[in-house]
Amino acid sequence: MKRRPSIVILFLFFVLLFAGNAAAAKGDVYIVAINDAISPGIAEYISNSIERVEKEEAACLIIELDTPGGLAESMRLIIKDILGSRVPIVVFVAPSGARAASAGVMITMAADVAVMAPGTNIGAAHPVGAGGKDISGKMSEKVINDMVAHAKSVAEERGRNQKWVEQAIRESVSITETEALKENVIDFIAEDTDDLIRQLNGLKIADKGELKLDKAQKVIVEPSLRTNILKTISNPNIAYILLMIGLAGLYFELSHPGAIFPGVIGGISLILAFFALQTLPVNYAGILLIILAIILFIMEMKIPSYGLLSVAGVLSLLLGSLMMFKNTGPDMKLSLKVLLPTLILISGFFVFVAGLVFRAQISKPKTGTKGLVGEIGIVKKALTPEGKVFVHGELWNAKAQVEIDENSKVRVTNVVNLVLEVELTDES
Repeated sequence: MKRRPSIVILFLFFVLLFAGNAAAAKGDVYIVAINDAISPGIAEYISNSIERVEKEEAACLIIELDTPGGLAESMRLIIKDILGSRVPIVVFVAPSGARAASAGVMITMAADVAVMAPGTNIGAAHPVGAGGKDISGKMSEKVINDMVAHAKSVAEERGRNQKWVEQAIRESVSITETEALKENVIDFIAEDTDDLIRQLNGLKIADKGELKLDKAQKVIVEPSLRTNILKTISNPNIAYILLMIGLAGLYFELSHPGAIFPGVIGGISLILAFFALQTLPVNYAGILLIILAIILFIMEMKIPSYGLLSVAGVLSLLLGSLMMFKNTGPDMKLSLKVLLPTLILISGFFVFVAGLVFRAQISKPKTGTKGLVGEIGIVKKALTPEGKVFVHGELWNAKAQVEIDENSKVRVTNVVNLVLEVELTDES
């Protein structure tokens, strides 16, 4: 009888929990905020959000977009998910001052409903290479034509201005929200999210029915922990730093076995770096040059090259870092502010550790029986020819080729079976 209240409370808790989830899901407006460059992490975030709104039968998904552009492959994945969604997708370029540039243009054009806030702009979708530079030659023509064809196909699917989107790609045209409305690039302008929902209410969307948002609640879709990690490390700068930390950690562990901590940190960093690099447009020639640099630094520890291998390693590391990422937009490139300090620190670390190991290899042993050779001791028991010698704070059995009196200074010339072979020094 005493357990009944607990069981009843537990039952009511689960009823309220599931009832609350049901009430907060079906027919509500889900909102995703994107304020970053388009990357694999953003693509996964939007894909997961679309899966969720379809599963929970939401009225629509609003993507609040403010982006300078990003990776073309990630953009194509997002567009594919938007076009294939069973739930209406609304792209809202907001808040005031936001932009939908480059990849953001195509994402906006792909939406069932495209909206902009006052004081925003859209356009400048011309593809660029690494560092924001124009792609030259035949490759430029190939990339631009491919992107134009894709954009016009999306614009035709949504009944939007194909001519303008081609200009945005070929001529980097950018327009304001009022111009975008006149050019049939967007459907309407909204002050904020609440105003957007009011204007969406009652809107009929082809093949997806009418939006009924009178009683709809706003549900913010937060990114998962995995998505947050991917969004963070898929930045080329973060991926590069993780790769360098990983290589440095493993290099230190191999040169100083038993340190443990550097090896653990290096291993974790390398795994995260490889996870990020598989989602980025990586030039594997750059990766191979970086690996070659590590090999050269390891060889410096084994071969007395008087610094030549270290210089070659630094040069290989520099070239590999510069070549590491292929054609990426200006907001998805490896920053020189990250590249140069990281390169200097990592190269200095490799050279410093290699120097320590090399000096340790050629230096005279400090411990053990080998460390006694060459040391000066005091005869405590006359050598006739055997006796006792005090060396390194210890009393040793010793012998000499000639008799040596007590308190004489001797030099250790060899150690055989824990017996010192000594000779008289010039200081005696």
